[in-house]
Amino acid sequence: MNTIWSNYIQGPKTLYYSRKLRFDDMFREQYKALFGLEEGKKLKILEIGCGPGALAGALHRWYPEAEITAIDRDSEFIAFAKEHEPGIRFMEGDATELPFEEGSFDVTISNTVSEHIEPGVFYGEQLRVLKPGGVCLVLSARKGVHVYAKCLAKRAEEEAFWKKVEQYDDTMERFSICKYPMSEAELPLALQTQGFQNVSTGYAAINLTPDHPAVSSDMAQAMINANCYTALEAVESVLRFMPGQVTEDECQVMKDIVVEKYDTRIAQYNRGEKQWDTNVNITMVVRGEK
Repeated sequence: MNTIWSNYIQGPKTLYYSRKLRFDDMFREQYKALFGLEEGKKLKILEIGCGPGALAGALHRWYPEAEITAIDRDSEFIAFAKEHEPGIRFMEGDATELPFEEGSFDVTISNTVSEHIEPGVFYGEQLRVLKPGGVCLVLSARKGVHVYAKCLAKRAEEEAFWKKVEQYDDTMERFSICKYPMSEAELPLALQTQGFQNVSTGYAAINLTPDHPAVSSDMAQAMINANCYTALEAVESVLRFMPGQVTEDECQVMKDIVVEKYDTRIAQYNRGEKQWDTNVNITMVVRGEK
């Protein structure tokens, strides 16, 4: 059982609820235009590094005729995905040794995975399992816009807590996080170098602004709550990762502060007090063909 990512880096709620927003149907046409997949065809799609299943769920909605398989090394993510996203084949699997025969899929897709795996292995395995003419889609997060409501500003107790944690945090080095980052120019070049043809790039701008008049109340509150889940799971991961350096009581104080702050933000929203906090996520989509 492998639960490194879910226990120490990003919990299932952090990834699932933030990605549910980013792959909401209101952004469907942006993504589908960039994916360039044939409509109405029974495609065999493989998502690599699916996490808790939000993107796979979106693909299931957007391409209802497709047969979707989604893999991740983290068993907790796979268990969460199976519970929350029906109609998809979820299984544990390693991107560096895909458990499929040559030419098994029409499409491979990954979201914020390429930066963690050596390119020759990552793309070589996708070339192997893709059919001739198959499509490789690589989604990569780029710098966006993040503006927080005043009520969510870090308090002195939080600043002190995270400063203390920073002294002992070696997560990036220990687990080789983002060991292979690439610029907007390097990423498509990597696909070309590894043998993909007809490489193209595009960008999806995902505007998550709760106070926007086009955003429903349910969606707005989901945006706020997703950030709350992220903040809570960050504290919980600290306790698991460095139990000798922080105490349960210290972490509980931090969690209480997080809940109080986000309860305040929800109350502001419900009263119609616009804060215009926003997360505009920029996703780069690189498309190549075998």
